[in-house]
Amino acid sequence: MTGPTKESDVELFEHKMKQRLGREAAAAELRRLADEIARENSLRVERDGKHYTVDIPDEVQLKVEIEVGDKKSEIEIELKW
Repeated sequence: MTGPTKESDVELFEHKMKQRLGREAAAAELRRLADEIARENSLRVERDGKHYTVDIPDEVQLKVEIEVGDKKSEIEIELKW
């Protein structure tokens, strides 16, 4: 089953994933996502047994945010279009 792929088809689709991984596994997941976007021009997500495809245009806005603190640091990577 393929879910909505256009903004007009659905008011808001949000998928969040949070898991604890080793550094190498996290890098591998980022590579997997990047490869899928580059090869397929889309990203496929499964949630509650339904498949959703997010079409990604040829040009996007990339935002990389790095925060370094005494006890906690983070890197956020965001694509928008």
